Amino acid sequence: MVIPAKDEYRSITPVLSRIAEGVSLPFECLVVVDDENDPTVEVVTELGVEDPRFRIMVNHSSAGPAAAIKAGIRGSTAPIVVVTMADGSDDPRAIDDLVRLVERGVVVAAASRYMAGGQQVGAPLIKSVLSRFAGLSLYWFARVGTHDATNSFKAYDRDFLADVGVDSKHGFEMGLELVAKARRARLPIAEIPTIWLERTVGSSQFKLREWIPRYLRWYFLSFTRSRTSLSSSINQ
Repeated sequence: MVIPAKDEYRSITPVLSRIAEGVSLPFECLVVVDDENDPTVEVVTELGVEDPRFRIMVNHSSAGPAAAIKAGIRGSTAPIVVVTMADGSDDPRAIDDLVRLVERGVVVAAASRYMAGGQQVGAPLIKSVLSRFAGLSLYWFARVGTHDATNSFKAYDRDFLADVGVDSKHGFEMGLELVAKARRARLPIAEIPTIWLERTVGSSQFKLREWIPRYLRWYFLSFTRSRTSLSSSINQ
């Protein structure tokens, strides 16, 4: 598991506790921060003494969630990578099922708010409308295999990540990027329903206006097909 975090010291303890309780498969969880002085470091380090499955990682490359996630991918070794958030919005009980979907052969397993059985609770209206429109239009018209391509809560096959790389450099658009790349390469994507809850502690790191153009790039790419190499690099 890779969790990008910035000043999440107030929310991270219950999030990691729910992961410990809700995930039955063996795992390692990397909480990745940009600054060694981030107070999240102390909280996760103390928890790691009690439960070594959790450890902190300081990303010394560029700042931002995309860079943190790529650093976590580089710093991990498991054949399946799950990206989840530090704010408590994701339900960790879904992680076992996401991993098993990848074990069965899909390259991207998405936790979906917009399929039957899924739900989004408490999200800001504009963010919610845009996300739902993107997810459902991509599902019905681009046939991407998930109703919720923009959700960051996904599991990935490591070989797929090595083949296509991650181009995103700033925000959370990498979830959509990897769906677009899998779709273009005609690789299997699957989903399970999830209930997403708006955070109740701290402030969101999601920057709607700044990141929309970056989402649009991958949104439109999802409608195209290509058998050419999509390789890039996560070592950026």
